[in-house]
Amino acid sequence: MLMVIIGRVPFSTLLEYIPVAATIVTTILSVVLARATLRYAKAADRGLELSREQFEREWAPELHVRLERASTADAKIVITNLARSSVLLQLVQLRTMTHAMPFERQYLNDPLVGGNTWTQHIGERILAITGKDFEGTIAASVSFYAAGRLYRSDWFRFDVAVERGRFEKVEPVTLPARRVRVLATRQADKFRRQMVKDVVHETVGSKKADGDFE
Repeated sequence: MLMVIIGRVPFSTLLEYIPVAATIVTTILSVVLARATLRYAKAADRGLELSREQFEREWAPELHVRLERASTADAKIVITNLARSSVLLQLVQLRTMTHAMPFERQYLNDPLVGGNTWTQHIGERILAITGKDFEGTIAASVSFYAAGRLYRSDWFRFDVAVERGRFEKVEPVTLPARRVRVLATRQADKFRRQMVKDVVHETVGSKKADGDFE
């Protein structure tokens, strides 16, 4: 039936309808390709976002601080670099939670490769802020350089019991809510250590820094 109808239509008329049919087919194909392109673009954006998140998780600086009881006469601090990127340790801070002072600081300039640990015995430093008899909470924090920026870890808290200068207990309380905080960008000059001191003093003296211990 269709062939009979087509056979009755003049050939010249059929030639005139060919561009129209081609335009319709082209439009349909363009719509299909456009939708496929949009889906591909959304998938590519999502993949890029996931890759960025994975990169940030893998390379973002993250340190874990732990105090341990080495013996009844000594304790040690263990700093673990949980990230892939290397860091440069600059400052270790210790303080009791019951008093604002005394405040123990140790300035460093030690590199710490990703996945490795840094350990040091600090029994005498802890006794300097606790005395020979103490039972309470001690907080520890580390400042370090990573990727050209100065970071400071959150305060890790530990229950410590000292009796007559002997360490009876050193146990962690809780993990910090935040991992690290940016303090300043790095300035490559010979007064870098003095800059770290200034930043730390300014942070400790502000009310915002006092809120870190709440």
